[in-house]
Amino acid sequence: MKEITTVGIDLAKTLFTVLAVDAAGRTVLRKTVRRGKVMELVASLPPCLIGMEACGGAHEWARKFQACGHRVGIMMARFVAPYRKSSKNDGNDAEAICEAVARPNMRFVPVKSAEQQAVLSLHRLRQVSLSSARQRSIASAACWPSLASSYPSAPTRCGVQPWSWPKSCRYSPARRLPICASISLT
Repeated sequence: MKEITTVGIDLAKTLFTVLAVDAAGRTVLRKTVRRGKVMELVASLPPCLIGMEACGGAHEWARKFQACGHRVGIMMARFVAPYRKSSKNDGNDAEAICEAVARPNMRFVPVKSAEQQAVLSLHRLRQVSLSSARQRSIASAACWPSLASSYPSAPTRCGVQPWSWPKSCRYSPARRLPICASISLT
């Protein structure tokens, strides 16, 4: 197999599309893998440049890939879109990501630590808590899945850790607000 220099990964909920190219830009690997097998695949690759679009889980994956010795570039989707050659699908997205990450003037999002992500979640929650009651209700329903993402191997129901809620709040987003409000936001 030829030496892989650049990898583009299209992140998704269950199936990730991986495209790897050599130094000449020829496709060496094009594969769709399940979430549980991504680390196995990436760990088997030689150290290379891996590109991903910025999303909620991109920072966690970037930290894991860096631990395997890879260089990781996270890009905003609007910077990847010009490199897409045809319709939007997972394969074309992975190809565009792979092309974009290799560009010398590409602007990357810095990889955030887990602590930085937790602080940003609290800042977002605080910002919304200063706004209307309806927005607070929406934010309370959205805050826990982002905080729970720190524990990706834990079983979830709709992205929320079920044991973290009192029984009266487990299925009603409107009842979650007092729990979010109990977090010190100052």
